[in-house]
Amino acid sequence: MVEVLEVSRESIEEMIHSYECNQRYALAIMQDMQRRYQYVPKEGLRALAEYLGCPVSALYAMATFYKALSLVPKGEHIIKCCDGTACHIRGASTLIDGVERELGIRPGETTGDGLFSFETVNCLGSCALAPVLVVDDVYYGKVTLEKLKEIIQTVREGGAV
Repeated sequence: MVEVLEVSRESIEEMIHSYECNQRYALAIMQDMQRRYQYVPKEGLRALAEYLGCPVSALYAMATFYKALSLVPKGEHIIKCCDGTACHIRGASTLIDGVERELGIRPGETTGDGLFSFETVNCLGSCALAPVLVVDDVYYGKVTLEKLKEIIQTVREGGAV
C-alpha cells in the first residue's frame, strides 16, 4: 500500500511561505503541493488564497486548467494511454480495455491501494510508436496486451521495464 502523506496546515504553510508573496508564484506553489501530496488539497488552495490575497476561485480555475495538477489524490504510478488518431487506429482502445481489466479502474480513476492512476490523453507526440503508453514519464511504444501486462507487473514489483 502507498504511504499517504498527511496534509497538515503547518506543512502547507511552510511550503507556501518558502515563496515570496506574489501571485506569479501560485502555479509553482501548487506544483510543489502536487509533488508532495500527489494532488492539490483544498486546504492548500485556501491557505494559498489567503497568503496571496486572491480568491480561491482564481486558484481553482488554474488548478483545473493545467493537466499536471489534480484536485483529487493520484496514485504513486500514473499510467497514460494515448488515444490520438495514430494510436487509436493501431489499437489504443484495446490497451485502454486491457488497463481497465488488469487494474479494475477506468480512465480518471485510482486503484484502491493508491498504487496506480489511469488517464487517457489525446496525444503524446510519439505517433511512430503507436500505440503508446507512458508510465511515470517513461514511454513505451508499440504496446501489445502482453507487453502491457509485463509493464504493470514490473511496476507493481518496483522495477523498471
